[in-house]
Amino acid sequence: MRVQGAVIREQGQTFAVVIVKPHVVQNRAEAADAIQSFTPVFGVPVVLMAQDGRGRPTFYGRQDIARFLSGVPLSAIPWREYTIN
Repeated sequence: MRVQGAVIREQGQTFAVVIVKPHVVQNRAEAADAIQSFTPVFGVPVVLMAQDGRGRPTFYGRQDIARFLSGVPLSAIPWREYTIN
């Protein structure tokens, strides 16, 4: 499986953000399952990001990280593709 994401080191914290479909962040159980499955892969806290039809992002996960990311332009996030087995 391939996912788009980023590992970010900011203010002494390291975390990952992973792009998912909007329905994942709209369903708490599905979002929790996704975070649980991605966390061992990245080895750091994971926040999910989905975009609506206009490209506006929604972040789901740890509130402090989600709040931080909501103020960061998407173009400033170092996105890359990860292959997950």
